[in-house]
Amino acid sequence: MASLPADEIDSSFAAVSDLAARSNLVLERLRDNARAARANERREPIFTIGRAADLIGRTTQAIREAERDGRLPEPPRTETGRRVGYTLAQLNDMRGLFGTRPWRSNEDPCAVIAVQNFKGGVGKSTVSVHLAQYLAIQGYRVALIDCDSQGSATTLFGYVPDLDLTEDDTLYPFLRHDDIGSLDYALRKTHFDQLELIPANLRLFQSEYELAGRMARGQSTLLNRLAEGINSIADRFDVIVIDPPPALGAISLSVLRAANSLVVPIPPTVMDFSSTAAFLTMLEETMAQLHEMGFPTGLSFLRFVASKVDEGKSMQKEMLNLMRSLYGHSIVRTPLKDSAEIDNATARLMSVYELDGPLTSRSVRERCLTYLDGVNAEIEIDIRLTWPSHAARLRQEGHA
Repeated sequence: MASLPADEIDSSFAAVSDLAARSNLVLERLRDNARAARANERREPIFTIGRAADLIGRTTQAIREAERDGRLPEPPRTETGRRVGYTLAQLNDMRGLFGTRPWRSNEDPCAVIAVQNFKGGVGKSTVSVHLAQYLAIQGYRVALIDCDSQGSATTLFGYVPDLDLTEDDTLYPFLRHDDIGSLDYALRKTHFDQLELIPANLRLFQSEYELAGRMARGQSTLLNRLAEGINSIADRFDVIVIDPPPALGAISLSVLRAANSLVVPIPPTVMDFSSTAAFLTMLEETMAQLHEMGFPTGLSFLRFVASKVDEGKSMQKEMLNLMRSLYGHSIVRTPLKDSAEIDNATARLMSVYELDGPLTSRSVRERCLTYLDGVNAEIEIDIRLTWPSHAARLRQEGHA
């Protein structure tokens, strides 16, 4: 194959460089907008007293009485005397006072959930971020580990990964250097109380080549490295959500080794169903290989989430019915329908859960929250059923 003349190569390189520079300027504007939103405290969710009562499992009267007798501080008020609302941190203080924290006991295993599919564009990061934030709102201690070098989950927390973060802020140093004993260095607090993030950026992709090269030289124990890192921080969390790359590589294998539960987003289209079938075949083979290598591979639960659903399309409706018939109780009952509310929030580097009000209309937002809450509530039950301290009560309530 003939090579291109030097001047054509230089011209192509200059064009790519120019496009990259323009793209980064746009990303900087998006980042600045996200930072301005954070500076104005618009990104932290605020709850009315009624919503706070629902979330902490007590009445509004109990909250008011605790404020009157000084057990709880009163929230700020407007000039007209109206309550501004409660932050998530204040809700968690209430849970501590009333004894309604939903945490696992020390004897229960930390739930390590991989939201995984080897096909891109299935809503993996959307599911990961909203699941992590939902669980934090419910009062759990949560970590979200972004293992995808594209950094989509990281972006939804207001970062532009390759402008705001270096490789030292990601998993990369831990995967590269055996002498680092804990992932503590990479955890960073978010604007959701009790939700911490390990971010990702493009440099994490380099670790794929390094891990693969070292494994090819016989260092198969590297597949255990991420699991070791998660074990180093697991005692601080109830749930750890992992957003892996949409491909089968060294990091994805490490995620499968580290996870004890799996959530698989799958849009109800023929192409996505076909890709998911291939994913399950590869998953079976991968788990068998990990087992042969001596790694434990059991899953506490495996759940499918019908994502990006548009039931107005007859073919999607048929595929959704097929998936329900095929996967039975393994598929989450609530479909995560396509919503302009999610699209508009994502465009602002935000999630639906942190918005104060609708970006579309109130009805569209309420429907979107119904879908998100329905999906996440089912997964929450799955998590709690893995905890002996929760499972007996849930079974009595008919959840198993």
